[in-house]
Amino acid sequence: MRVQIVDPAAQTPPFDRALSAALARAGAEVELVTSRFVHGAVPPAEGYAVAETFYRRSSGLSSGSVRRRALGLAEHVPGMLRHRRDAGGADVVHYQWLTLAALDAALLPSAPAKVWTAHGFLRSAESSGPGGALGPRRALERMDAVVALSEYGAKRLEAEAGVPRERIEVIPHGAFDYLAKLPRGPLPAELEGAEGPVILLFGLIRPYKGADILLRAFAELEGAELWIVGRQLGVDFAELERLAGAARGRVRFVTRFVADTELPAIFERADLVALPYRDAEQSGVLYTALAFGKAIVASAVGGFPEVATVANDGEDTIRLVPSGDPAALAQALGDILADDAERARLAAAAARAAAGPYSWDAVAALTLALYRRLGSR
Repeated sequence: MRVQIVDPAAQTPPFDRALSAALARAGAEVELVTSRFVHGAVPPAEGYAVAETFYRRSSGLSSGSVRRRALGLAEHVPGMLRHRRDAGGADVVHYQWLTLAALDAALLPSAPAKVWTAHGFLRSAESSGPGGALGPRRALERMDAVVALSEYGAKRLEAEAGVPRERIEVIPHGAFDYLAKLPRGPLPAELEGAEGPVILLFGLIRPYKGADILLRAFAELEGAELWIVGRQLGVDFAELERLAGAARGRVRFVTRFVADTELPAIFERADLVALPYRDAEQSGVLYTALAFGKAIVASAVGGFPEVATVANDGEDTIRLVPSGDPAALAQALGDILADDAERARLAAAAARAAAGPYSWDAVAALTLALYRRLGSR
């Protein structure tokens, strides 16, 4: 089976490449069609081809620059037309992202089976206000199947985007085990010298990720450090610093893009990973923490409860707390940090989930089963 995985703007290289490698291991002939990722190294292509045919010129310019955005817009339609021409040899074209979905609907290839994984789709629709999900409706209508990363996401796609339930397939996110296999280098200089337990909030820090909630919870704890690691986007950093100044324990910020090679040292040093999100269908950070076998505390929002209750010898995989409740979050964090046995149990449960239902081989098996069903119609 010939498969194209398509992510024009290289928005999720770890996901794209992990899925491509797992599909190739399962016997598919896979080509990842994308653009050059400018923020750091990407996982090597293991068993699949890579074609960086989108944004050939603009991807070489500085990230976020006006010139890059303008040139990218000029390159977009030619790139999609080139993709439409080259997709004819594939049995399945599986889109991870569509950069301009409303426009791209008219540029999609017609012959192969087409699948779209709804990464961040619900959050993007929600942020654009009432009716925000209607923008890419034409693109959704042209898909033979839409993949949701959780049952929560499937229900919202049906209710808010009008996707018929029979065209929605729930296939979970995979744990980023390749990160846990990278050589462990030194900790970033900003994080050296921690002596007590460490709570980690990692990733691009946006308002919905609840850094302020975590800081309010952390103010009730003693004897621990809090690391907030990742670029901030759309948050009031002055307010975060104010909340950090009121904490009893030390708070450290790393406000830059963190390369994959730095992750092993950061996650291995952390004693607990916190995801105090206000909403989320799923999170790549969650699946990174699972891969590293970390104890996890997360808000009971979106698809997180599905991960917490995954079959795991009857044990919870992650500790859930009500969203937006600093007191409940502080209680859970404090209890787990004070209980070595419980922290070890949660860590072991996370590692089992990463090796079982959230392994990329399990994800690839479900994905290939979907492709075969589409091909047999």
